[in-house]
Amino acid sequence: MGGRSLIQACLNGARPPAAHPALPVTPVQLASDIVRAVEAGADCIHLHPKDVDGLDTLDADAVDAVMTAVRFVSPSVPIGVTTGAWALPDPAARVEAIRRWTVLPDLASVNWHETGSEAVAAAVLEHGIGIEAGLWSLDAVEAWAQSPLRGDVARVLIELPEGIGETELVILAQDMLEAVRAVDPRVPVLLHGEARSAWPALRHAVALGLETRIGLEDTLRLPDGSTTPDNAALVRAARELADRHTIPVGLPEEDVPLA
Repeated sequence: MGGRSLIQACLNGARPPAAHPALPVTPVQLASDIVRAVEAGADCIHLHPKDVDGLDTLDADAVDAVMTAVRFVSPSVPIGVTTGAWALPDPAARVEAIRRWTVLPDLASVNWHETGSEAVAAAVLEHGIGIEAGLWSLDAVEAWAQSPLRGDVARVLIELPEGIGETELVILAQDMLEAVRAVDPRVPVLLHGEARSAWPALRHAVALGLETRIGLEDTLRLPDGSTTPDNAALVRAARELADRHTIPVGLPEEDVPLA
């Protein structure tokens, strides 16, 4: 495989603040974490803006505050945010919240299995924000394939579930990748897992020459199974492994579930 693997740092996800001592929640914490993640080898960032209780929010004040802080310290690093339905279940409310954003991210992930994904994606595009199409299953790939907006995405995220073995992971990844390529052979694909599947998925992505990601959203563990001190350590391990094009085989235990 040639070329440097793109690694996205996924800093916090839907995890609560108590999930890890170094989980970044506030705008200042996120801005500081981005600097360290980029120094460790991250090429771009995915983050979840949080409210005062540390829960995911799409509120414009929260999104604008985070983006203002991170742009100040990392003006040239591509930044993406979530539009997940768990943050605001009503699709119309999600659309309205997105339309109120004024300090804009470069990217926003839209999960194609969620109700209202088309309207959410359209609202993202109205801002000129790039769409990361989150595809969690073959059914989600099919929904994206039928979408009139499928050609407007910046990248596809193939998101593999926790709790599957490496053989099953490889088979599912291949099936989903083939389905995506049948629709659009040129769209950039980022492959990643979560919890016990995070490092095996990263290894497989590197082997296939795909983009990938790592961070406290996806795992609290380093490749050897030890608890990571922070996002930077995860990114540093991923960059070292990707640059060697080999990653230790194994499924380290993940004892803190994803939210």
